[in-house]
Amino acid sequence: MADPKTPASKLRNDEIDTALVRSLADILNDTDLTEIEVERGDLKIRVAREVAMAAPVQYAPAPAAHAPAAAQAPASMPSDPTTIVPRSGEEVKSPMVGTAYLQASPEAPPFVQPGDKVKQGQTLLIVEAMKTMNPIQAPRDGVVKEILVGDAQPVEFGEPLVLLEA
Repeated sequence: MADPKTPASKLRNDEIDTALVRSLADILNDTDLTEIEVERGDLKIRVAREVAMAAPVQYAPAPAAHAPAAAQAPASMPSDPTTIVPRSGEEVKSPMVGTAYLQASPEAPPFVQPGDKVKQGQTLLIVEAMKTMNPIQAPRDGVVKEILVGDAQPVEFGEPLVLLEA
């Protein structure tokens, strides 16, 4: 065993400075550290302790933000085929999977509303995909007949978003 007064740098590789190891262990016990490492020359001492993990805490999901009445999702289609009315006009479809937003920010007015005249290239809404906001633009001049999605609604690739008519 090494003499506690011998500096660690003078120790041979097969000797362990127990006083240094004990003082490192004391540091671990006195602090919130789980590991400490000291290196002097060729000597490297690492002292670690195992930390018991607390049981994971489960939280209730956050309540959905209340959206204005105008931005609510459209009603579902009727189940009786005789009551289904075919849509007329051009569907502007989602080019990607993501989340549709009808306005630039929660406080901002919607990009478009039913009845609005739009020009080719005008932003109709935004689809967020992978933290990137992608504007969905009008493919041609026309009038917004219907907005087919709600604000902050998940959308699939090819899903109709807006119905335009001439």
